[in-house]
Amino acid sequence: MDVNGSEAVKFSTARGYGMETLVQHAGQEPKIWSTDSAVIPPIVTSTTFRLPDVAETGDFVYARCGNPTRNSFESCIAALEGAKHGIAFASGVTTLFCVTNMLKSGDHIVSGNELYGGCSDQMKQITSNLNIQTTFVDSRDPKNVAAAMTPNTKMVWIETPSNPGLRISDIAAIAEIAHNNGAFLCVDNTFSSPYFQQPLKLGADLVMSSVTKYINGHTDVLMGIVCTNRDDFNERLRNFQLLIGAVPSPFDCYLANRGVKTLPLRMEKHQENAIAVAKALAENPRVEKVLYPGLPSHPQHELAKKQMSGFSGMVSLWIKGGLKEVKIFFKSLKVVLFAVSLGGTHSLTEHPATLTHDGLTAEEKEDLGVQDNLVRLSVGLETTSDLIADLEQALKAAIPEV
Repeated sequence: MDVNGSEAVKFSTARGYGMETLVQHAGQEPKIWSTDSAVIPPIVTSTTFRLPDVAETGDFVYARCGNPTRNSFESCIAALEGAKHGIAFASGVTTLFCVTNMLKSGDHIVSGNELYGGCSDQMKQITSNLNIQTTFVDSRDPKNVAAAMTPNTKMVWIETPSNPGLRISDIAAIAEIAHNNGAFLCVDNTFSSPYFQQPLKLGADLVMSSVTKYINGHTDVLMGIVCTNRDDFNERLRNFQLLIGAVPSPFDCYLANRGVKTLPLRMEKHQENAIAVAKALAENPRVEKVLYPGLPSHPQHELAKKQMSGFSGMVSLWIKGGLKEVKIFFKSLKVVLFAVSLGGTHSLTEHPATLTHDGLTAEEKEDLGVQDNLVRLSVGLETTSDLIADLEQALKAAIPEV
């Protein structure tokens, strides 16, 4: 359509419209944006959409209940996860909030005990206020999940690989346990991304990801998404989008849609770098232990290979010493940045005990290995040798003698 054609002419100075009218309407006819030729989905920022008639709605009505840019992104991620539906929210923890709100007072959740701190804190501090209690178990052994199930258990929630210790849970086995007990399974797939793991194909009912991390991949978007093949779950979660209004902005959806286009390339490089870094750290005398699911030394390496096609860029290491040495290590890094979050192009490192998991009790930290000498590393896309050299020089600065 010619944007200067008939649709635009009706609001012009030739028709005698005033300045106040022209600034609102000239060149702004909604039909201008109806195009099937744009290669990249546009950013549609309008919060409201012109309706065809009384008692009739078009494809879009109001931004809370639907937006073309958001719908485009949701459809893309649903396809990557092998799902019929994708529902995006303003953040990962908002996604968890909406999923748990599908439950009712008196229901029960069985959850893995190693989660992102914001998720476990929400279950303890907010979900519990809805009279929905959560039992946390070591989900590495499906028997622990089975033993925690009660007649009112309605949801099982797991992260695999988990944050920060990279524990692996058997998705297929836990899905069978959940379904045999009348519950549904939601898997947090943030650490793997749909490129390396597809939980719905292993029996999960919902798969959730923090888009902020690998899916967007550029550390400039805050968003979460949940995907499902169940029409009833989709209907309820869409209703939460409308009623709660915790939806991502069109601009964030545009950025995430742009970022995900390089997901396969990025994930392969994240893995390539992480394997090299993990191997180098495992041989470093200043490191007590390294965990990376892609290494045979990981206690659940075989399970990881069975349900994952790759292992992303997350590495956990315990350096020799304690908080003093960790502080020197972080301050000595030059290439790797000391910052929370993960999954971006930059390599990042953080201290779970005082940052992402500081809400855990001392007993919980001890049980999960979240000790003062634990370092979580998100391996980015820099030159491999530069990353290894930077980590090694920082370790030498923190621990001069071994």
